[in-house]
Amino acid sequence: MTANPFAHRFEDLPATLPVFPLTGVLLLPGGRLPLNVFEPRYLKMVRDALATDRLIGMIQPRTPNDPAEVPEMYPLGCAGRITQFAETDDGRFMITLTGACRFRVDQEVASMRGYRRVIADWSDYRADLTPDCEVDLDRERFDGSLRRYFDSQGITADWETIRNTADDPLITTLAMICPFEPNEKQALLETPGLQERADMMLTLLEMAVIGESGGDCGARH
Repeated sequence: MTANPFAHRFEDLPATLPVFPLTGVLLLPGGRLPLNVFEPRYLKMVRDALATDRLIGMIQPRTPNDPAEVPEMYPLGCAGRITQFAETDDGRFMITLTGACRFRVDQEVASMRGYRRVIADWSDYRADLTPDCEVDLDRERFDGSLRRYFDSQGITADWETIRNTADDPLITTLAMICPFEPNEKQALLETPGLQERADMMLTLLEMAVIGESGGDCGARH
């Protein structure tokens, strides 16, 4: 994985972390996630993060359709550092989070500011802060599966840029932007490392294409 110049030292990661629960949104270490923030509680969260360590945890609700005011969250998320931000004339924040390190939710703590906070356990994810090993990826097979997947989803792409992108940032970016199901996004987040994530990405792409073709893996759309 490409070294992240904005990554924190492991010893400096905070004990508590504000979290932004969003269904179907994935942040991975080294990835870049643009967000349009407009809800008052999350505007407060961004302002508070900018005033401190700039870290925000992205995490998915486990029950996104639950009418409960405080839906249960998945136990694993990824913290990102605010590396770009701008405030619009109508009071929104346009921010970019650069993924730093995954965390496991130890417990949720009370917040006086309206947004949710957790005690974060970083202990299993120290390696997120250092470059990963080079991934072994069959690019011909992967690119072919990606083309068929994009065709089935009606997605256009700059294939020259994709061909010229190194394996590690390509896997990270595609895992974040492809319209996989929320549980599939969570599975990608929970993979131990980049190689396992690349293998799962290929599986998801191929399964999606087979599903769209009604089981005929030779079909193209």
